[in-house]
Amino acid sequence: MNKKTVALTEEQYRKIISTIRNGFVCSDGHIVKPNNRIATALSLEANLGLRISDILQLRLSAIIRDGGRYRLDIVEQKTKKKREFTVPTDIYIYIQNYALESNINPATKLFDVSERAVTKHLKLVCDYLGYTGIGSHSFRKYFATSIYVNNHYDINLVRVLLQHSSTVTTQRYIGLQSKDIENALQNHIKLF
Repeated sequence: MNKKTVALTEEQYRKIISTIRNGFVCSDGHIVKPNNRIATALSLEANLGLRISDILQLRLSAIIRDGGRYRLDIVEQKTKKKREFTVPTDIYIYIQNYALESNINPATKLFDVSERAVTKHLKLVCDYLGYTGIGSHSFRKYFATSIYVNNHYDINLVRVLLQHSSTVTTQRYIGLQSKDIENALQNHIKLF
């Protein structure tokens, strides 16, 4: 399933999160209520690059103050790799505010929702918006693609952040095909 999902554009990301937060009425008249919990979980996936399975297990207590920074202290469910990356202060405050507003104890999971429920809700939203090829993994791919583009196309940086074992895996993951590479080379020609 993940290989079939596409990375979100920033516009799609904003529209999906906004629609989830505000709720909507389906064409058949079915009312989908606002869901801040799912919107927050997907926002964190897009901003931390974690898989949705890891986001749904996240606890505020798993974010440790380490000197002048915050860092994640978790083990990824899929890979069993320890993850100790920095959590930017703005994201920590966002998570902390969500926990306070939702009256969630720091030792309790932030999101009492299943992966299936997130997938089902996201499908309703994407159908409503007319988006195809989007799943929860699209938010992680959005993270990877944004980091790649905004950091001078540093594939190794993305590899490290996603904890991939090779840049080949990362290139495949963010959709860098040989045609893209050939086009990049062709567009770079600067003969004098």
